[in-house]
Amino acid sequence: MELQQAQERIAELRAVIEKNNRLYYEQDAPELTDFEYDALTRELKQLEAQFPQLITEDSPTQKIGGAPSAKFEKVQHKVRMESLQDAFSYDELRDFDRRVREAGVSPEYVVEAKIDGLSVSLEYHNGVLYMGSTRGDGDVGENVTENLAVIQDVPKKLDNAPSLLEVRGEVYMPRSAFEKLVEEQELADKVPFKNPRNAAAGSLRQKDSKITATRGLSIFVFNVQQIEGKSFSTHKESLDYLKEMGFPVSPRYSVFHSMEDAIKEIETIGNLRGSLPFDIDGAVIKVNQLSARPALGSTAKFPRWAIAFKYPPEEKETVLRQIDVSVGRTGVLTPTAVFDPVLLAGTTVSRAILHNEDFIRQLDVRIGDTIRVSKAGDIIPEVIAVTKRGENTQPFEMPTRCPSCNEPVTHIEGEAALRCTNPECPAQALRNIIHFASRDAMNIEGMGEAVATQLVEKEYVKNVADIYALTQEQLVTLDKFKKRSADKLLTSIENSKQAGLGRLLFALGIRNIGDKAATLLAEHFGTMEKLQQASFEEISEIEGFGQVMVQNLLDFFSKEGTADLLERLKQAGVDMQDHSEPKGNLLQGLTIVVTGTLPTLSRNEAEALIVQNGGKASGSVSKKTSYVLAGEAAGSKLTKAQTLGVPVLDEEAFLKMLNRT
Repeated sequence: MELQQAQERIAELRAVIEKNNRLYYEQDAPELTDFEYDALTRELKQLEAQFPQLITEDSPTQKIGGAPSAKFEKVQHKVRMESLQDAFSYDELRDFDRRVREAGVSPEYVVEAKIDGLSVSLEYHNGVLYMGSTRGDGDVGENVTENLAVIQDVPKKLDNAPSLLEVRGEVYMPRSAFEKLVEEQELADKVPFKNPRNAAAGSLRQKDSKITATRGLSIFVFNVQQIEGKSFSTHKESLDYLKEMGFPVSPRYSVFHSMEDAIKEIETIGNLRGSLPFDIDGAVIKVNQLSARPALGSTAKFPRWAIAFKYPPEEKETVLRQIDVSVGRTGVLTPTAVFDPVLLAGTTVSRAILHNEDFIRQLDVRIGDTIRVSKAGDIIPEVIAVTKRGENTQPFEMPTRCPSCNEPVTHIEGEAALRCTNPECPAQALRNIIHFASRDAMNIEGMGEAVATQLVEKEYVKNVADIYALTQEQLVTLDKFKKRSADKLLTSIENSKQAGLGRLLFALGIRNIGDKAATLLAEHFGTMEKLQQASFEEISEIEGFGQVMVQNLLDFFSKEGTADLLERLKQAGVDMQDHSEPKGNLLQGLTIVVTGTLPTLSRNEAEALIVQNGGKASGSVSKKTSYVLAGEAAGSKLTKAQTLGVPVLDEEAFLKMLNRT
C-alpha cells in the first residue's frame, strides 16, 4: 500500500473507531460488535506499524477508554487505569512471552477469565468505602460512589483493613439479570440493551442510584492499585489477600510456569464460558512476579506485563424446521425461527427471533434451509445467514390472520411489521396487563409475567381496569400465593393509583406514546378529561408530536371500549391528573440548541431545564434559533451558529438566565 492510500485508510478507520468508542464508553450503545471493532482496530494497528510516521497522539490506538461523562463529578486517578493489549491467536501470546523473556524476566503467569463489564476503582480509607469511580480515559474517571455502594457484592466496610487500599475491578451484569432487564424493556416498548456489558455500564452510570440498585449488578476485583502498610511479591498473593478481605475475585486463577501451560488454561476457560453465569470475552495473562512490572513498564496505552486473549464469536450451522409467529402487546406479529438444537456459548438453543417480514426476505430464509446461528453478546440467539438451500423450499409468507384471535391482520403504512388490530385479542390483553404493571408504568410490584398470566388464564383480569377489582380471595388461588403475598400485591395495586396522569398514559400502551411523550401530554393538558376532548390541532401544538403520534392518540380515545375503560379506572380511584411542577417562563418564546460537553450538565439535563422554563429545546441550528448553548467539542452546530450570527452561550451564562448562579 502506498503512503497516500495508507493515510486515507487510517483516517477512515480512526473516524469509525472513534465514533464507536464514544458510543461504547460514553453512551453504552455501540453500533459495532466486539468482533467487528477488534478487526478494525487490528487493521489500524497494522497500518500504523507499517507507516509509523502516520501515528498521532490522538489515534485511538494511543488512548484509553472514553471521556468521562459531564453528568458525574470527575475523579483524577492516583494510579493510572490502563487498558490491555489484545491477542487473537496463540502465536501472539507466544510473541508476548518472548518479549517478556527478552526483557530479562523469567516469568510465571497467572491466567484469569476476562469479565465483560465496566472497569472501576474502589478506594477504602481505614476499611470504609471512600470513593468509587469509572476508568474514563485512564487518567480521569467519573465519581459513581453512590451507585457502586448499592451493589450487593461491593464491600462497604473491611475488617482489619489497611489505612489505604485501592482496588480495581469489573462491574458486570449476570446473564439472568440481563435477560430480566431486556424483558422489562421490551414490555415497556423501549430499545433493549444489546448485551450485558452495555447493560452494566448503562445501569452503573445512572443519576439515580435507586435505579442502579434494581439492576442486579455484581463485581469481580482483580488488582491492587495501591495499599499502605502491606506489600506483596506476586499477583496471586494479592488476589488471595483480596479474597480473604471479602472481595469477590475471579472464580479461577492459577500460576503457570510456561506460556504453553497458560494456553491450555485459556482453552479450558474457553470451553467453560457458556456454563458461567456471567459473560466473559477472553482470558487475561499477567506476569505473576510484581517486581517485574516496573522493569517491563508500559506503552502509552498498555502494560507490557499483561495481555488479553479474545475468544472468537461462536457460530453453528443447523436446519430451520419451522417459523412460529407470536403476537405482542401492540398487536405486532413477530416471527421466530425454530431449528434443530445446537450448543452455543454453553447453552442449547433452538429458537431465534426473525424480527419481521422484511428481515426474512432480506435473508431469504426458508423452512428446510441450513442456517448459521450465533449469539449476540453470547446471550441472544440470532440467525445471521442461510448457508444451504433446502430441497423444494418455498419463500415464507406471514399469516393473513392473527395466530391468537384469527382476526385479519394489516400492514400499517410506513412500518415493516404486520399488526392485529382486534382490541379483544387475548395475546395483546396479556401483554397490555404486563406492561401496565411494569416499573416505568404503574409500578405494581409483584405483578410480573407469571402472575399476570395466571390472572388472565383464571379470567380474573380481562383488561387493566380489572386489576383494581382483584380480591384477596382470588389472589390466594394463584400458584405460590398465600394471604401475606396477596395482601402485599393488593397494597402495591392500591399505591399505584397515585402514579399520576403521565405514568397512566404510558401504562395504557398507546401506540408510539412512550414515557416522555406521555409526560408531555400530561403537562400540557393537565387532566385526562381535557386530553380526551383535545383536537388534532391542539395535540399537534406539543413540540415533537407528529401526525402519526397525534392520530394514534385520537384513534385510542375513539376506539370502542376506551371511554368505559377510563371510567372504570376513574371509579376505582386511579389519579387522572398531572401533579408535576408548573413550568417557568424565563425562557418563554426562546429556541435553544444544546451542543458539545458542558461542565456540569448533561445534554438531557440542559434540555430539560430549557423546557421547564418555557423554552423550546431544538436539535438543529437555523435562523430561528435564539441561542446555542455550547460546551467542549461543540462541532458543526457551533460553526453553523457562528456563520448565521446566532448568539452562543456557555453553561455559566445559561444558568444566569435561569437565576441559578
